[in-house]
Parts: sequence; structure tokens; C-alpha cells
Amino acid sequence: MRLFFALWPPAKTAHALAQWVHAVHGATGGTITAKENIHLTLAFLGEADPGRAHNAAVRVQARRHALAIDEARYWKHNKIVWAGPKAMPAALSQLVEGLERELRAASFVLEERPFAAHITLLRKARAPSALPPLPKVEWPVNELLLVRSRTSPKGSTYEPVGRYSLS
Repeated sequence: MRLFFALWPPAKTAHALAQWVHAVHGATGGTITAKENIHLTLAFLGEADPGRAHNAAVRVQARRHALAIDEARYWKHNKIVWAGPKAMPAALSQLVEGLERELRAASFVLEERPFAAHITLLRKARAPSALPPLPKVEWPVNELLLVRSRTSPKGSTYEPVGRYSLS
């Protein structure tokens, strides 16, 4: 199975981000992330054993927190429009560090680049002259998800295969 760990927004948050990205799309073109697929990836595992991933996830100790989505940017190098926090919240940093530590202890090979908290909303986009302000959204982070990714000619579909409550 192709697996990754992620945070999933509440429906109201996903809806607000989806509306915002539809407004941006006219100026940038590109492929919009479907509302039901909006998420923040914490660790990509690729083809992996879900049981081994589960065993690592249950050892992660992290606390619930609120995630501010208060910045939107365009990354020219990979042509995406994304949204995320201006500053990395300490609780999110601790969650990512704990998850990476447990995954490495379970012999998963992870990317070596520093973690950048972002939610990809548009792919293959042109550079906008400016991005409109983001809506004020609330994203309570209460759980970590282990997600299965399937790709088809119609795009990606994501299926949660594990949910891990934060304390």
C-alpha cells in the first residue's frame, strides 16, 4: 500500500480553503486539490506495510492544538499554490519530530529535507501576480491519520486506514 501520515481538516475548514482556491484558480490555472483531499502531509512512506506504520504511530506522543492557516504562497520551483501557518507551531513541530523518530526506529526511510508545513491547493499553476487574503479558518488538530493513497487516471483518492488521537 502507498501510505502517508497526515492531518485532515474539519469539513468547514476544507470548505473554506476550497472556496478560496477556486477564486485563485482563475488567475493561475492548474489542477485544484479536491475539497475531500485537502490535508497536510506529515510523513510520506510510499509502498509500506500498514501494520508496521501503525506500530510506530501508536508510540507517538503529541498534544492537541490549533493550527493557524494564515499564509498562502506560490512555490515557483514546483508550481504549486499552498496555504499553511506563517510560523511552525511548537505542538506541530513536536508531533512531526515524534512521528519521524518512531518511523525511523521502525526502519522507515524518510525524506531528509526539513519539514515545511503546507497544504497544497493547486498544482501545475502559473505564478499569480498576487494571492487574495486567506479566509479566517479554524483547524483543531486532534488526531493523526495513516492514509492509503490510490492513483488513477481520474486522480488520487485517499482512504484513512488508521486514526491516532492526540492527548
